[in-house]
Amino acid sequence: MQTVSKLSNKQIAKSLTSFIFGTIGLYLIIMIMILINEGGAGFGKYFVDNQQSLLTIAVSFAVLSAMLYCYFFFENKYVLSHFSKLSELFLIMYISFILSFVMSKYVDFMSRPVAFLPLMCATLFRRRDAIFINSVFALMILILDRFSELTYADNLSYLGEVQYANYACLLCSFCAGIVAVFVFNSVKTRIQSVMLAFILLIPVEAINCVIMLPVRIGAITAVEIFDLLIFGALSCIMSVMLYMFILPLFEMLFAEMTVFRLRELTSDSAKLIKKLKENAPGTYSHSVVVSQIVEACAKAIGEDAELARAAAFYHDVGKLKGPEMFAENQTEYNFHDDITPELSVDIIRSHTRNGAMLIKKSRLPEIFADVAIQHHGTMPIKYFYYKALKMSDGELNIDNYSYSGPIPESKIAALIMIADSSEAATRTLPDRSPEKVEAFVRSLIEERLDMGQFDNCNITMRELTIVKSTIVSQLTGVYHSRVAYPKLTVSKKK
Repeated sequence: MQTVSKLSNKQIAKSLTSFIFGTIGLYLIIMIMILINEGGAGFGKYFVDNQQSLLTIAVSFAVLSAMLYCYFFFENKYVLSHFSKLSELFLIMYISFILSFVMSKYVDFMSRPVAFLPLMCATLFRRRDAIFINSVFALMILILDRFSELTYADNLSYLGEVQYANYACLLCSFCAGIVAVFVFNSVKTRIQSVMLAFILLIPVEAINCVIMLPVRIGAITAVEIFDLLIFGALSCIMSVMLYMFILPLFEMLFAEMTVFRLRELTSDSAKLIKKLKENAPGTYSHSVVVSQIVEACAKAIGEDAELARAAAFYHDVGKLKGPEMFAENQTEYNFHDDITPELSVDIIRSHTRNGAMLIKKSRLPEIFADVAIQHHGTMPIKYFYYKALKMSDGELNIDNYSYSGPIPESKIAALIMIADSSEAATRTLPDRSPEKVEAFVRSLIEERLDMGQFDNCNITMRELTIVKSTIVSQLTGVYHSRVAYPKLTVSKKK
């Protein structure tokens, strides 16, 4: 997720309006719950009999929503600056309230999918954001439980047991949410998400048993213990199942690039990757190596490694238009030997523009298109510039032999620029020792610094030093020396 340092007055007004309407949406959800619970005849009577409780709920929800807004205002302005992120936030909360109400009313209060919201938020927001949103939601559920009868379970025998159930649900929501958020970082596939349900069982079952069993009236039966364990397990399983079902809808509706979607886009079965592999195998191999390098670099400087890896896979898809015109896809014949340097330059630099167009046509993430058109910045295409110089009598304008830009506008685009040129150029080095590769990569970075290629992406000198070391380590690993095999012919034993 990108960062926004300051909100304009217009953005503040829009975000405040969105939060107000979002909170009103929560009130409407509560009214619908009352209507379902009381029926049409008892709807008005419920409001008359519970005025004070409903006022407490309304004020508490308004205060908690204001706290949530303040959190994003000071910690993550990006969410407030994008209506789609605010829409995701409140839509997740609406769905979570509805699911909690339905499961409490028709199954059991302990079967609420308490980990659904934190799992969704951990996927679509930052970890810190997910923890805070989950805490606010847990408090909202507690307030709704405490001051209304909407989520009480019919099988609770007396008021004291109801109060203990409220606290149990609060602790389950909070603790299971924290576990889900922190464990989620290690989840990279959808099947691993399913396995997460078993991890969530630990805090949920422990809390349910410790809080609820001692307050049961009379002797605790095996059936009661079994019910408590079963409904706790159902809560965790439903949380993960609903998450797996609803997340793809958010991916499609809000064009979200989750770790699962990014992995799908970089598989060999992805449409453009498959075409690249079949029609431009040299470019595909180059992209695979660059993606590995960029992923390591992104991890090293704290960027989104999955997004960087995926963007690297697509940075050269523009070469699908005339793949034979690019060196890595050629065999013996070089088409550029028979055309002018000017025409060669037009063909070579067009792959950035073609790539961006192809990515947009395929409805892939906007950042992929940005990287495709920015990863060469405004760097000169030296080979054909030198070739043109040899064929001319006077000086030439180097801008006519350079990429048209723009220069990288994100750190990921800058990483791919460095990794792309480093990987391609290292292939030409006769000596690929760590010292030679280090000197070569350093010169490439310094050249791009001198030409102002990193002016718009906020990458620091410290980060560039880390990137250089990481690339050297990766390249020397890829192009390591091998033992020379002896020239010996071995015949099959008779």
